Amino acid sequence: MTSTTDRQDGKANVLKTDVAIIGGGPSGLLLAWRLTLDGISSVIIERQSVEHVQGRIRAGVLEQGTVDVLTRAGLGQRLETEGLRHGGFALALDGRVCRIALDALTGRHVTVYGQTEVTRDLMAAHFDARTKMHHDVSDVELHGLETETPHVTFAKDGELWRIDADFIAGCDGFRGPSRLAIPADQRDEFQRDYPFGWLGILADVPPCREELIYASSEHGFALASMRSPTRSRYYIQCRADEPLEEWPDNRLWDELKRRLGSDVAATITPGPAIEKSVAPLRSFVCETMRYGRLFLAGDAAHIVPPTGAKGLNLAVGDVHYLATALSAYYRRGTELGLDRYAEAALRRIWKTERFSWMMTALLHDFADEDAFAKRMRAAELNYIFSSHAAQASIAENYVGLPFEDVLA
Repeated sequence: MTSTTDRQDGKANVLKTDVAIIGGGPSGLLLAWRLTLDGISSVIIERQSVEHVQGRIRAGVLEQGTVDVLTRAGLGQRLETEGLRHGGFALALDGRVCRIALDALTGRHVTVYGQTEVTRDLMAAHFDARTKMHHDVSDVELHGLETETPHVTFAKDGELWRIDADFIAGCDGFRGPSRLAIPADQRDEFQRDYPFGWLGILADVPPCREELIYASSEHGFALASMRSPTRSRYYIQCRADEPLEEWPDNRLWDELKRRLGSDVAATITPGPAIEKSVAPLRSFVCETMRYGRLFLAGDAAHIVPPTGAKGLNLAVGDVHYLATALSAYYRRGTELGLDRYAEAALRRIWKTERFSWMMTALLHDFADEDAFAKRMRAAELNYIFSSHAAQASIAENYVGLPFEDVLA
């Protein structure tokens, strides 16, 4: 079906399409692009501006499966030339460093390529294809989800709009309206809020090492990461309500050096912050990923703490399953993939939630933990440092679990 517009005087502007997509971040953009490649029409609506969406600073470690999905969708040109291929990463305990050799342990790798860059690649593809996208919208509401004629209404520039579609994809994040459109007694939700956050700094300075370092120390957690050979991203554990004004750049650089250890500290190049922020940590899963003609994907259905670098990767997995299922529906008339979507996605989600939760518990200080718990965390890290099997398990999860075939 081709998206069409029918102006109705005195009423809503009506758009007709195959799939209405709520949310214009990476999940919604990738789903729309996969559908476009298969000749399936879609309309994207997004409450933020184009500039805001393109400028959001987010994670930057892509699993091999994510890279494969983007490449097969024709989005791999800049990723291939600018992405940093990493065959490992490091765990550090009080200055001692253990490299997890992803390539040797799994035969696979990860690629450092910022979510901002993925979004820009997707936006460029959609601009070239003239995809129907509406930004700066408000008052989004979902209707008729349990019928065969669902629709979405929204406001833009003082006018009311309506999208009639076969299906609605909720890719609008944790606070979006899609999940909340499912009746509360029909949603199964699980959540854990962590008693700390991450204070991050982005700076145009060379990374301290060629690979990421996740560090646990008596002073708290720290992460040394990067976005490019000339741009670094660092984090430290902090209170979830930490005031940014209490962390001038010099204090933050000094604290990073203290937590990462003297050997790493010697290679850190401080510089002025391009961006500085505090992000709370949360684990969340909504097991109701389908309700009638509504399908949830990405942060609308799940949140992981960033310790395992899984947020964007999980979203890409959802989109891969959903796009495959929708393509089979429109090409062959089968609903098998749609019926299996939530079950397949949730199996992968819970395994990934487990890994992110484990890494978070392993590397962070908890205010209420006693001396015994601290010793247990140190013992677990020491075991990982000395065990090939433990390192292989971490590597397998870090590079990403394989996708299921939702049509099998």
